[in-house]
Amino acid sequence: MAVLGKIRQRSIFLILVIGMALFAFVISGVFDGSSANTGPTEPIAVVNDEEIDGTFFRQMVEQTERTYNYSTLQSVNLVWNQALRNTIFDQEFEKLGIDAGKDQLEQIISSDDGVINNPSFQNEAGFFDFGVFTDYIAQLRIQEPAAYENWKAQEQSIIGVAKQRIYLDLIKSSSGMTEAEAKALYHFENDNINVEYVQIPFDIIPDSLVNVTDAEVKQFIKDHEKDYERAANRNLQYVSFDENPTQDDLANISLRLESLKDVRIAYNDVSKLTDTIEGFRTTKNIIDFVDQNSEIPFDSLYRARGEFNNEYADILFGLEVGEVFGPYRDGSFYKISRLLDRKENASLRASHILIAYEGATRASSNITRTKEEARREANRVLKMARRGKNNFVELAGEYSDGPTKTRGGDLGFFQEGEMAQEFFNFVDKNRVDRIGLVETEFGFHIIKVTDKDDLAMIADVAVEAVASDETANEVFRSATKFEIESNDEKDFNAIAEKNNYEVRPVKQVTALEENLPGLFRQRQIVRWAFDEDTKIGDIRRFSLAGGGGYAVVQLTAINQKGLASMDEVGNEIRKQITQDKKAALIEKQFQELTTLEALAEDENLTIETASAVNQKNPTLVGAGNEPYVVGAAFAMEEGSVSSFIQGDRGVYMIKLLQKNEAEPLEDYNEFNKEYLREASFSLLESVFLALESSADIDDNRALYY
Repeated sequence: MAVLGKIRQRSIFLILVIGMALFAFVISGVFDGSSANTGPTEPIAVVNDEEIDGTFFRQMVEQTERTYNYSTLQSVNLVWNQALRNTIFDQEFEKLGIDAGKDQLEQIISSDDGVINNPSFQNEAGFFDFGVFTDYIAQLRIQEPAAYENWKAQEQSIIGVAKQRIYLDLIKSSSGMTEAEAKALYHFENDNINVEYVQIPFDIIPDSLVNVTDAEVKQFIKDHEKDYERAANRNLQYVSFDENPTQDDLANISLRLESLKDVRIAYNDVSKLTDTIEGFRTTKNIIDFVDQNSEIPFDSLYRARGEFNNEYADILFGLEVGEVFGPYRDGSFYKISRLLDRKENASLRASHILIAYEGATRASSNITRTKEEARREANRVLKMARRGKNNFVELAGEYSDGPTKTRGGDLGFFQEGEMAQEFFNFVDKNRVDRIGLVETEFGFHIIKVTDKDDLAMIADVAVEAVASDETANEVFRSATKFEIESNDEKDFNAIAEKNNYEVRPVKQVTALEENLPGLFRQRQIVRWAFDEDTKIGDIRRFSLAGGGGYAVVQLTAINQKGLASMDEVGNEIRKQITQDKKAALIEKQFQELTTLEALAEDENLTIETASAVNQKNPTLVGAGNEPYVVGAAFAMEEGSVSSFIQGDRGVYMIKLLQKNEAEPLEDYNEFNKEYLREASFSLLESVFLALESSADIDDNRALYY
C-alpha cells in the first residue's frame, strides 16, 4: 500500500514528481552525495559561488534517460535547466527570507481534486481531511519506510512550489498598471490606420553599385558587440559512409523469405539425413514458426486495416484465411504475411454529439443543465440531425459538449471495450448512416454510424532490410581507406573529390551539441572536436551511433569565446550594410519626387493600399511585416505624405489616409486585470530569465558528458 501506488496517479503528484521532485535536491537538501574522485575534479556547475552537486546530478541524468528514453545529452540539458532554476530561485528565497511550512503545504494539497477525492484521505462525512492525510503519512513512516522517503522528497518539492507562489505573489503585489498605461496599451493593440504606400525594393539598385569593405564589417561588429557575442565553437567537415543494403542484399532477403513459404527439404549435418521442414503456408504451429524465423515476435491481436502499411492493407485484408502474401517491403522490414482469422465489421467508426449534464462523468464545471434538460436538448438536436444528415459536422461543432466537437464529432475507428458499452452496442447493431440517441454515464449521445470494417489477425515473418556482412565490410574498408589517405596526404577535400565523396561542412558547433546536420545523436564527434588534444586539420573515423556506418571527420576551425569573426557573420552583416547603402542611393535617386503618384510613374513601382493596419501586427499587405514603417505611419497626420522610410524589405513612402481610433472603454480596470492575468502566465519564466542573466554561472557539463 505504498504511497506512490495511491497518489502518484493523481495530477498534482504526477506533475510534482516529474517536474519538481525529480530535481528538488537544491531546494530540499534531502539528497546528499559527493563527487567522484576520477575524471574531472570541477563541480558540474557553480551558480553565484554555490556548487551544484555532481553525484546527484548524474543520478538524475540516468533516471531521466531510463524514464523518458531520452539521449544522454537531452537528459543532461533537462536536468540542468531544472537544477539551475531551483538553485537560482532558492538563492532568491534565502535573500528575501521566504519560507513555507505546513499551512502552505495544506493549501496546495487541498487544492487538487485527485487528492481530496481519494477515499483514503476523507473523514467519516466523506470530505477531505488534512488531518487524515497527515495520519496516513505518519503511518507510512512506520509501516513502509521506503514509501515514506519518497513522500519526503515530494513534500520538499511541494514546499518548493509554495515558495515560488509566495515569491510570485510578492512580485504581483508590487507591480501593476496605471489607468493611463492601460489606456495606452489598449489603443496600441486596437487602433489602426489606412494607408497608401509605394515600396521601392532594395534590388532596384544593382549590387555592382555597392561595395562593402572588410573594415566596415569589422566596425559593424565592434559597434554591435552584444549582438555578436558567441560561445566557443568548432567548425567541422565530414564524409559519411552509410551502411545501407545493396540491391543484391535486398534480393537475398526476399529470396530467403520466399523459401520459407512452402515445405522444403534440408540436409541435417547432425543426422546426415534430409529433413522435411514445414512452410509458413501449411504450418500448424504459427507461434513457433514466427519465433524461429522472424525478427518481430508473433502478435495475436486483431488489428484494423488502418494499422497496416497503406500500400498493402487492402491486399492483406483481401486474402483468404490461410493464404500467404509476400515478400513485400514494409518500412525497414521485408515480410511475408498469412491471414489467420477475420472478424467481419468488428472495427467501427462513428461521430457523436454529446449533450452532458451537471454531475455526469467528466462533465465540464461550466455545465449547469439538469439531466432532464439534457435529455430534452438531446432529443431536439437528434431531430435536427435526422432532418439534415449532411449537417452532422456543423451540429457537432455547435452543440456538442465533447472534445471531438472541433472535428465534427468524429471518434475514428474503435473496437469493443474502447467505448461505453451502450455506445458500442448501438454502433455495432446499426447500419452505416443510421442516426440515434444513446445514454451513457457521460450524458446523451446523438450518434451517427459512419463506417464499418473487418478486423484481421495476421501473422508476419519479418526480416530487417540491413546490409549483408560483405556490404558492411566494404563500407568499413572504404571509410578506413579514406581516413588513411586523408591523413597521409593532408588534403581532405582533394581525396574526397577523387573518390566522388560528398563533403558536408558544419559550422559553429557548440560544446553541448550532439546533433549535426545529417548526423543524429553523435555526441562522440563533438567531444572529440572540443578535446584539447584535437588540433585544426585533425581527421578521425567514427562509428555512427544508432544507424550503422561511419563518418570521417576533420576539424577545420577552433573559435574561442568572444566576438564572432568575419567568417562567421560576415555575409549577414554585408547584407545589412548593403541594404543601408542601397537605401541611401534610393533616397538620392528619387529625392526630387515627393508624392506617391510621382513615384508610381516609374514602371517598376506601384501605389499599394493597406487597411486596418495596427501596431500589434504591423503587416503591410503586399509588402510583409514592417514594424518600423508602420510605427512611423502612426506618428503622421491624416492626409500627410512621409519622407523616405527605410524598412526591412525596401524603402517606403507612406500617405496616411485615415487613423481609426478604437472606441474608448468606460472603465479600463477589466482590460488592466485581463492583461495582467495573461502576463502572469509567463511571469515566472520572465523572472527566471532576468535572474539567470545577472547570475554568475560556471557551466562544466561539457567536461562530463
